[in-house]
Amino acid sequence: MNYELKEIDKYKFIEEGEGETLLLLHGLFGAMSNFADLIEHFRKSYRVVVPILPLFDLDIFHTSVGGLEKFVHKFIETRGYDNIHLLGNSLGGHVALVHVLKHPEKIKTLTLTGSSGLFENGMGDSYPKRGDYEYIRKKTELTFYDPTMATKELVDEVFEITNSRVKVIKIIALAKSAIRNNLGEELNQIKQPTCLIWGNNDTITPPFVGKEFNKLIPNSELHFIDKCGHAPMMEVPAEFNVILEGFLGKHKG
Repeated sequence: MNYELKEIDKYKFIEEGEGETLLLLHGLFGAMSNFADLIEHFRKSYRVVVPILPLFDLDIFHTSVGGLEKFVHKFIETRGYDNIHLLGNSLGGHVALVHVLKHPEKIKTLTLTGSSGLFENGMGDSYPKRGDYEYIRKKTELTFYDPTMATKELVDEVFEITNSRVKVIKIIALAKSAIRNNLGEELNQIKQPTCLIWGNNDTITPPFVGKEFNKLIPNSELHFIDKCGHAPMMEVPAEFNVILEGFLGKHKG
């Protein structure tokens, strides 16, 4: 499905369907395509909103988890959303966590999948020489349990990003900000019902990270999906949607 990309003020976003707002935040190499199955499923009963995060558009001082959270907060205020079911994958989960801690009033539920905020394996110790397509292909494959999920189109997308010097500097800034911004001591302040959906084969935020989030966030439930890596909503969308629908159903309306 191709959805209309709306542009209002400085915001680019998809908004599909009607009902309570389900707001989705993508990760560092994320894009709308990551949520295709999720949007298609939930637009029948929710207003599904996906803002494009300005990963490469903020100045270097604001290229951080905090800078992205400010962007999300202003987006929510500008659009007038309320009673939001907030979902984040990877870095998007981290941004969602910071937002809930700073501005809990409009958030009804929180869903995290492969979220940073406690621990993550980033690009490893080395960063590739620009132009090393094979390295990028292997790194992209590591996102998934099934390496064939790293299609040529997806690898090309990541390769294009990492081939830009400015974008690489910003990716490193965001990755370092995520590592510095450890939320372990604040998670007990989260009051919202929280759903944790984790791939059992996630190598970037391994299963123990999901267990730790579950331990630290008071009103949370944890679901593991077998044969699944760092992006469950892409790799096993049917199972992911069933878990999410069950959770949201308990807190809807």
